[in-house]
Amino acid sequence: KGFSSTFTGERRPKGDRIFEALGATDELSSAIGLAGEFSSEKGHTFVDQLHKVQCMLQDVGSNLATPLSSAREAHRKRTSFSERPVLELEQWIDSYSEQLPPLRAFILPSGGRSSAALHLSRAVCRRAERCVVPLVQAGEADPNVAKYLNRLSDYLFVLARYAAMKEGKEEKIYIKSEL
Repeated sequence: KGFSSTFTGERRPKGDRIFEALGATDELSSAIGLAGEFSSEKGHTFVDQLHKVQCMLQDVGSNLATPLSSAREAHRKRTSFSERPVLELEQWIDSYSEQLPPLRAFILPSGGRSSAALHLSRAVCRRAERCVVPLVQAGEADPNVAKYLNRLSDYLFVLARYAAMKEGKEEKIYIKSEL
């Protein structure tokens, strides 16, 4: 009948922004899964990190599916989202960034299949973040969920560059069109 239930048992229309955010994070996990498969084929050591991210996205989904306005304390405890995963992403970003050449131009999604799939994941992550921010602003989701998605998109960008570098693939740069 066009309705679905949150973790708290509340019935909401399927078009509710909570379900939009859940769908976007699910799509993000799928995109990361694809990027992980391509990266695994190339022997990248960061594939375990991508798996950990997918598990964290399940936790993100649990938090989103538990609107704070209807959650009892037991629900909140079970689905809380801490800042720890955000800090871990920042450490990973720093670790890979140190190994990359400085960015001197806007790069286009490219650099081989692993890199391109990571860029696609980054774009999906940005959309998921745009879906989550209004929920955080409305007090329905933990602010750390939005922070996590924000840092995750940065991580995916850096990782895409790292994958291209490790595979010896060229990153295509933006060139302004002559009109």
